[in-house]
Order: sequence, then C-alpha cells, then structure tokens
Amino acid sequence: MNVYDRAANESQIREFSRIRYLWNYVEVLKPLPSLLLAFIGAGAAIIAGDGVISPRLLLITATIFIAAGAANGLTNYLDRELDARMARTRNRVLPSRRIYPAQKVLPWLISLIIAGLALALYLHPFALFADLFGTLTAATWRKKVTCVYPQGVIASCAPVLIGWFAVRPVFNPEILLLCALIAVWLPLHVWSVVIAHQEDYRQAGLNYFPINYPVKKSVRVLMVFSLVLFVISLSLFYTGSFGWLYLVAAVLLGISLVFACLRLVTTGAAKDAWKLYKLSTFPYLGIIFLVMCLDIWL
Repeated sequence: MNVYDRAANESQIREFSRIRYLWNYVEVLKPLPSLLLAFIGAGAAIIAGDGVISPRLLLITATIFIAAGAANGLTNYLDRELDARMARTRNRVLPSRRIYPAQKVLPWLISLIIAGLALALYLHPFALFADLFGTLTAATWRKKVTCVYPQGVIASCAPVLIGWFAVRPVFNPEILLLCALIAVWLPLHVWSVVIAHQEDYRQAGLNYFPINYPVKKSVRVLMVFSLVLFVISLSLFYTGSFGWLYLVAAVLLGISLVFACLRLVTTGAAKDAWKLYKLSTFPYLGIIFLVMCLDIWL
C-alpha cells in the first residue's frame, strides 16, 4: 500500500469513527421506539382529521418524534447507572460509556426538549401541554425505578394527544378511548419484558410489581389486561368512525394478544413473556393504528 492509499484508508477510518460517534447521540434517543410513538401520534392526527392527510401531518409527525426522542433520551440518562447493572441493557450508549462523561449528552437532550415544546406550541397550546406533561412524567415515572401506573399512562398517551390536539383540540369519546387503549396496552408491554427478565431486574436491586410477585400470579394480571384491551378496541368500532376493516383487524389482533397471554399463563416461561412483549409492540399497537388510518381514509 503506497502513501496515498494509506492516507485515504486512514481518512475513511476517521470518517467512519466520526459517523459512529455522532450516531451514538441518535441511539440514546431510542430511535425505533420513538418512531413507533411518532407513528401512532400521526395516526391520531389522521383519525382526528377524518382521514384527511395534509402537509401539516409532516410537522405533527416530526414534532412527536422529537418530543418522544427527547423523553426517551432523558430516561436513558437518568437510568444509566441501573442500565449498567443489567445484562440486557449494559451495552447501551451511556452505560457502555460510548458517550463519556454522560453529561455530554445533556445539551443535546435539552435542545430537543425545547424544540419539541416550541413545535408543539406552534401546533396548538393543548399539544404543548400534552408534550410538557408527557416529558415530565417520563422523567419521573422511569419504568426501571418505579411502577406508578398513572404517570406511565400520561407519558404514553402524550404522542396520541399531541397528534389529536394538533388537528382537533377537543375531547370526545373517541380520543378518550384511544387513550384508554394506550393505558391498558402499557402494562402488557412493560410488565411482560420485566417478567421475561425478572432475575436481571432483581440483581439490579429493583423491587416492584411484577418483579416482587410470583410469576404465575402476575401473568394472570396481564391476562385480565389483554381482555380489557380487547373490549376497548371493539368499543372504538362502535363509538368511532371506523368500519368493517378496522373491526376485523381489531378482532384478529385482540385474539392473538389474548392467546399469547393465555400461553404465558399456562407456561409462565420467560420466552413466552418475551414473545408477548414483542407482539404488543408493532404487530399489535402499530398495526391497529395503521388499520385505523386506512379504514378512516378509505
């Protein structure tokens, strides 16, 4: 290798290292979960607009993505020491010290929080309040530290409320049921991953439901939530503006989730809890919001 090739190779390595370093700042925002939250928030905007898709939808989606990413990044920062004690999370950006010291990420997170709040205010003052309460509760709820269910509900409903209020700044039975759907979905999503890695959470020094509860009893609670979620999803068909496409999808998705919970109740196995966690994320939440949008748009 001549001197010119060596110089070019070293330049490529430096460029790759720079890109990788910058990507760490994106990774701390949990981009995939943030995209899912932006997706359901955009779905709420489409539902609120009776299926009308306008250029404003891009701004709504970007606002929710920024706000969700900032909130996720903030919880990652606050939970960094706990993450370092857990096998499942110790390789994340902050526990693994790919960004060190961790305080270096704070200006980035604060800038995103401010940007999200400013964009939400531009959309509507109600959207600003939803973003503000969502960010504050995400920081104080922190699923690895506490299990204060109402706070978790507020944080999880914030994307849907931002999308809804940006288009239709009113409360009605439809938005209340959408929030109820998220509220009942939340424990299925969060507690299933806790059950799947229960010993890992215990070794990290955590002690809250369902970590401190027998698996066979805690999975029965998830079974109840899956049945309630099924009922709420069907209620949306009768109170919302949805047609038969949504009804068929809600029935199929609801049955799949109930059967996943039933299997977990039967086996109590960590692998089945993990399958429930994966099923609850995009296959359930993502698809049901996608079908809502398609149904109302068509």
